[in-house]
Amino acid sequence: MAISNSNNLIFLLSILSFSFLSISTPAETSNSNFQIKQQQDEEQQRGPFVGVNIGTDIQNMPSTSDLVSFLQLQKITHIRIYDANPDILKSLSDTKIRVIISVPNNQLLAIGSSNTTAASWIQRNIVAYYPQTLITGISVGDEVLTTVPSSAPLLLPAMQSLYNALVSSNLHNQIKVSTPHAASIILDPFPPSQAFFNQTLVSVILPILQFLSKTQSPLMMNLYPYYVFMQNKGVVPLDNALFKPVTPNKEMVDPNTLLHYTNVLDAMIDAAYFSMKNLNVTDVVVLVTETGWPSKGDSKEPYATKDNADTYNSNLIKHVFDHSGTPLHPEATSSVFIYELFNEDLRSPPVSEANWGLFYGNTTAVYLLHVSGIGTFLANDTTNQTYCIAMDGFDSKTLQAALDWACGPGRANCSEIQPGESCYRPNNVKNHASYAFDSYYQKEGKAPGSCDFKGVAMITTTDPSHGSCEFPGSKNVSNKTKEVVNSTHTSNAGEKLRFRIIKIITINNILHIFLTCLSPLLLVLL
Repeated sequence: MAISNSNNLIFLLSILSFSFLSISTPAETSNSNFQIKQQQDEEQQRGPFVGVNIGTDIQNMPSTSDLVSFLQLQKITHIRIYDANPDILKSLSDTKIRVIISVPNNQLLAIGSSNTTAASWIQRNIVAYYPQTLITGISVGDEVLTTVPSSAPLLLPAMQSLYNALVSSNLHNQIKVSTPHAASIILDPFPPSQAFFNQTLVSVILPILQFLSKTQSPLMMNLYPYYVFMQNKGVVPLDNALFKPVTPNKEMVDPNTLLHYTNVLDAMIDAAYFSMKNLNVTDVVVLVTETGWPSKGDSKEPYATKDNADTYNSNLIKHVFDHSGTPLHPEATSSVFIYELFNEDLRSPPVSEANWGLFYGNTTAVYLLHVSGIGTFLANDTTNQTYCIAMDGFDSKTLQAALDWACGPGRANCSEIQPGESCYRPNNVKNHASYAFDSYYQKEGKAPGSCDFKGVAMITTTDPSHGSCEFPGSKNVSNKTKEVVNSTHTSNAGEKLRFRIIKIITINNILHIFLTCLSPLLLVLL
């Protein structure tokens, strides 16, 4: 992952025109000129996915067998590696884990200048393992146009040579060839409708896009809302970068299309689509090969925190699995690869470079994602250690109203914040509201929407307990069998995320329905 090197001045001037406005006129989405061709390969039929990148700059990297076992434990089904490591490819055999392998930048010259070398690479790194190891793609180089521009002329020849070798092995329909780009190849990205590819790169980009169109391969983009926010603090709200719910006046509105954007990543994806449209390419889908948020940084990176990393990646996962697409293309949800699986502790400064991982090298979680209800992906959330607390920045009157509702109609257990009780102090509305919010959140089984309170509450993985005051969520962790006072829902209530199309009915729900229907009959019989 390369640190963003986009032109800050151009970016700032362009984003100022992308107003954060509340426009009452409904957004008019005109997709008639912008249809994405439906790719009929097996991967596309399976729908959007969330995968992970696996870097290896780790002091104590797990063995390949332990790595694969860990991937299976975490229910990770898609990975991307930065080479074609034979040990990893061998260990992935018969696991059903799909992998994109890579050609490092230093191999472009050999492959791009020799069809024989390309054919040998395919035989050695794909034919030798496929189909037992499910290789789905080849990422040729990494951000070549911006990090090693001198190699740009080699990029398309290398891609074509590898594709031709796949054709010879009759694997070109199963394995796609593309190359990841940095977001900085797109200029004027905000508003998305004004975005265009850097004119100095068009002579290279256009033939690549035509190749991707012809071979039905995706445009690979490395997109980091973290860098957009850091380079434009005061213009881009943090909530938009983190996928947090925003009020209408905080939505980003494209003045040309009237499309409303609630998060930065969707805007970056649509900027790529508009940039392709400007070159008359409208049938290539965007695959986000890298995105993420660092959990630790130096003094110049105060927003690189575990809470922000947790919020970004958790909301990202939910956003993809919600199949909501982007404002421009609600019918086409981009798959994403999170950067990255492990903290690469051998990476050079700044501090954030070594802290993008979901896990440490010893496979313990850096932070606990709150992704319950979206299936079994990333099973490290099984302990469900999340809490609901009051957010900073709200006045006492607003918090008091939310507190009164939680302790009243919401039926939260507020006994511990009464005078003389263990959580009464500090005696302020924010502390009392946090306790009440968490009580309600835990009582509701952490169900979606149960930690909102009209936008004044937030979910955190940091235990807010202090001194002798133990928050309800902490009590649940320490004693799994102890029920929250006044709880009327099972913990499984929080395990449901209502997708637009698919609704999962758990055994507990079926049993509840059965007993509800049966109870009148039992009363008659008695």
